[in-house]
Amino acid sequence: MRKVTNINSNWKFVKSDVGASKAENAQGEMINLPHTWNGKDGQDGGNDYYRGTCWYVHKFAKPQIDKDQEIYLEFKGVNSSCEVFVNDVLVTRHDGGYSTFRANITKFLKEQNILVVGVDNSKTEKVYPQTADFTFYGGIYRDVNIIVVSKNHFDLDFYGSSGVKLTPKIDGKDGFLQAKAYIQGQGTVKFTVLDKEGKEVAVKKSESSNKTNIIKIDNVHLWNGKNDPYLYTVKAELIIDDIVQDTVEKNIGFRSFRIDPKEGFFLNGKKYPLRGVCRHQDRPNIGNALSTSHHEEDIKIINELGANTIRLAHYQHDDYFYDLCDKHGMIVWAEIPYISRHMPEGNENAIAQMKELIYQQYHHPSIAVWGISNEITMHISTKDRYDMHIKLNDLCHELDPSRLTAIACYMPCTIANKLNRIPDIVSYNLYFGWYFPFTALAGWKLDNYRRKYPNEILGLAEYGAEGMPNLHSSRPYRGDNTEEYQTIYHEQMLKIIQKRDYLWATHLWNMFDFAADARNQGGKPGMNHKGLVTFDRKTKKDSFYLYKAYWSDEPFVHICSKRFLKRAGKTAVIKIYSNQNSVKLYNNGKLIDEKKGDKIFKFKINLEEKNNLKAISGNLTDEAEIILVKKKEKSYKLKKSNNKSWEK
Repeated sequence: MRKVTNINSNWKFVKSDVGASKAENAQGEMINLPHTWNGKDGQDGGNDYYRGTCWYVHKFAKPQIDKDQEIYLEFKGVNSSCEVFVNDVLVTRHDGGYSTFRANITKFLKEQNILVVGVDNSKTEKVYPQTADFTFYGGIYRDVNIIVVSKNHFDLDFYGSSGVKLTPKIDGKDGFLQAKAYIQGQGTVKFTVLDKEGKEVAVKKSESSNKTNIIKIDNVHLWNGKNDPYLYTVKAELIIDDIVQDTVEKNIGFRSFRIDPKEGFFLNGKKYPLRGVCRHQDRPNIGNALSTSHHEEDIKIINELGANTIRLAHYQHDDYFYDLCDKHGMIVWAEIPYISRHMPEGNENAIAQMKELIYQQYHHPSIAVWGISNEITMHISTKDRYDMHIKLNDLCHELDPSRLTAIACYMPCTIANKLNRIPDIVSYNLYFGWYFPFTALAGWKLDNYRRKYPNEILGLAEYGAEGMPNLHSSRPYRGDNTEEYQTIYHEQMLKIIQKRDYLWATHLWNMFDFAADARNQGGKPGMNHKGLVTFDRKTKKDSFYLYKAYWSDEPFVHICSKRFLKRAGKTAVIKIYSNQNSVKLYNNGKLIDEKKGDKIFKFKINLEEKNNLKAISGNLTDEAEIILVKKKEKSYKLKKSNNKSWEK
């Protein structure tokens, strides 16, 4: 039987390219995985974070095994290229920083072993990504495991996947599971389908590998997004002479979807408008070296917002986060980091990353779309770039006919660009109102596209504006980076979105602030501040509550600009977000007014020396304070600096 042992503890890290032969004896620091060497210098601005080769060393005893067992090393994520040595022997290489890969190390082992891993995130034209608005953290930033398996096992070398391919389909009230196993060695495969309570609902035995088996589930319980994210478990067992050699378990969901160019997304035959966010995977000081609790916190915050779709940008995310998306009923856009600049020498790598993404995440009911590229038209057009999109699009449909393909278009990309004719879906990254003036132009561009190509599926892949919780203004304007301007921008964008039912999905950029070391905006270099929540997840900006008012059923009332404590002038406009239909505002215990409305409520008050504000809607309350000052608080205004916004 399979045994998985985590070996995250007790590694030596050497922050220099000493080479494999010298890494064991080189000076270094003892660390535990997950780990990145760019947790600080990749977040402080200047685009000068260390990009090169570093070395990791780990010593381990040979696991006890029988003569018919084998031992694999499993890496869940190493950015971006690496070489793995066991006892001075190169056992595998891998290019691409976001997917799982493994190596059979059985024949290289001694009783005591030295594992040496060289990790390289330096610049290259052969591995994606190289040009993008986020930090490319170097390191072994996900789990490393030792796997002991029978020599007869589900194929651990099959693109880093589980070796089992599961395709749920629906016919009337019944479900039909297409189950296929890839095996090393021999054996009969037994598939068992279990319901949510662990009760066996269907069983199928397959006498040969690589054969697709059809398993019927009567009166199947549908996976129905956030309304009812019901999951079945499929247990695949490899059996010889009634003895189980290997077992793999995966959760699946039975659901159908379609996208209508006029009416948008349908889930299980019912209209299901997709409104949600994009997500990057990093945190302060630790970069992309996240724990399960970090992933859980992120999905909890996204759920509070009321979003029902997530674009997992711009690469393959941790397996555990896809599991959380399944569990919480999110509809997911999953993509590879084929981004910003086409690199002819990187074609093979883009194809490899797409194969790994699809084979490794294929079973997730949350995933509806495979993303081919992002803002790839930022640089000069070439025939090779066009041909590469055709190859990736065809590859996705070949490996997975059940899902659609998408590209995220750079805002200046023309509607008629021939790349837009390749995938099933085109979603634009539109930043009118931020990088360019006039937010309303976002609606104009979308409508123009719709008029010219009425039978194509269109969406919003990104839109957003920077917002700093420490910057404030009673008269916000584009580019001031204030929390107030961010809310005004999003108020306008929500109106644009609401009027356009044809949008298959909208994905706000971004759920959380994230590191982009080439940036210098908002008075804090090295960061993209377009998140609705700060980088450390501790502060929900006012815009968060605007979206919560539109998307969430959880009753609440929120007074905006709480951090705009010191204000000058005789009067102030108090803005309140709520998903209730009426709100009362009190100042220093006196009722200012009661207003009825929809999501956004505004009250004008005369400022007193101290103003203790209280908003009430039924039994819901929120409070804020304003202190009257003679002059505007200088710290609320962005200081002049060398403002740099990456490449946009």
